Amino acid sequence: MDTFWDDVDRHLVRYGGTFTREIIDGASGSFLFTEDGRRILDFTSGQMSAILGHSHPRIVATVQRQIANLDHLFSGMLSRPVVDLARRLAATLPPSLSKVQLLTTGAESNEAALRMAKLVTGKHEVVSFARSWHGMTAAAAAATYSAGRKGYGPATPGNFAIPAPSGDWQAQLDLAFDLIDAQSVGALAACIVEPILSSGGILEPPVGYFAALSAKCRERGMLLILDEAQTGLCRTGTWYAFERDGVVPDILTLSKTLGAGLPLAAVVTSAEIEEEAHARNYLFFTTHVSDPLVAAVGNTVLDVLEEERLDEQAAKLGAFLRNGLDDIAARHPLVSDVRGRGLLVGVEIADEGLSAPITRKCLELGLHMNIVQIPGMGGVFRIAPPLTATEEELALGLSILDEAIGAVG
Repeated sequence: MDTFWDDVDRHLVRYGGTFTREIIDGASGSFLFTEDGRRILDFTSGQMSAILGHSHPRIVATVQRQIANLDHLFSGMLSRPVVDLARRLAATLPPSLSKVQLLTTGAESNEAALRMAKLVTGKHEVVSFARSWHGMTAAAAAATYSAGRKGYGPATPGNFAIPAPSGDWQAQLDLAFDLIDAQSVGALAACIVEPILSSGGILEPPVGYFAALSAKCRERGMLLILDEAQTGLCRTGTWYAFERDGVVPDILTLSKTLGAGLPLAAVVTSAEIEEEAHARNYLFFTTHVSDPLVAAVGNTVLDVLEEERLDEQAAKLGAFLRNGLDDIAARHPLVSDVRGRGLLVGVEIADEGLSAPITRKCLELGLHMNIVQIPGMGGVFRIAPPLTATEEELALGLSILDEAIGAVG
């Protein structure tokens, strides 16, 4: 008798929500495969990361080749894949963003960015959105407000939340910084924000917002950190989401999409900031900093993104997906909003009590979806298929979602 679920209950720590009651045995492209032979369309790219789908043949070949030759080094040693990826990443960005540190997770890259900002400015206070998610390590968690703040004792001192923009956002932003100025002890170091708030419900600040936020930062001597864990590397239809706004951050963090499902993250900043950080003895020496295995994967990710022009593909597929979702919204009053950019789209369900049943029905019909539960907002599906998905696969997902909403609503 198979004891898999008994072993789950007996031995696994539950780290957020409940486990999906499926045993995943394999994955390929846009699909997951269960032990009992079910095929599930993956509309979240794993943990919003597998932008090239699962087991992409070029990623598989890179991992096999690299792990057989050079996988891990002492953290003070360098290899060609690391330097190549740093150079190539810088080439995709504005000239001021030229210095790169390669790490593992989004939390780690945000931790490093905040540590660098505090060291360079000599200050410690950090501003972030009230619906933010930046990670589960100390400084990143202190700047995270969408979940996980209750019950863990004091957060890192000096963290402030500002509302995610809505309505008269300029007046809202002015008031927010008036309140921050009143509370600050004069040590504002950085503002860290996502260009599109994902765990916050796929909220996209309007054009003009980030220019105004950048000005607020400059007025106070703060550094602007943009966390593009989910929006970077072509997902929104451009290489980086910040391109739409004509604003260049002081520090950019990348993760999830950079490794296409493998643990790879980056902190990118200017030569001036890196020079000052180094002069002040910047220390972020980790076990897997500058690891050659995942750096080689990152180079292959860039190869595929460039050669297959997946920024353009994301824009095209995003329009197809959006049209289908708008059609579903027009026919189902339960859908109160569709929003997002490229292949990062949110579908808001007006009745919070029905969002979880819709998710379960989707899975039953062969579609994996993720729902963000936001108090007072109902629920928001975060839809982020691989950039390599086909229109036929997106159409299948739309058909299943339509059927699930109809069956539950």
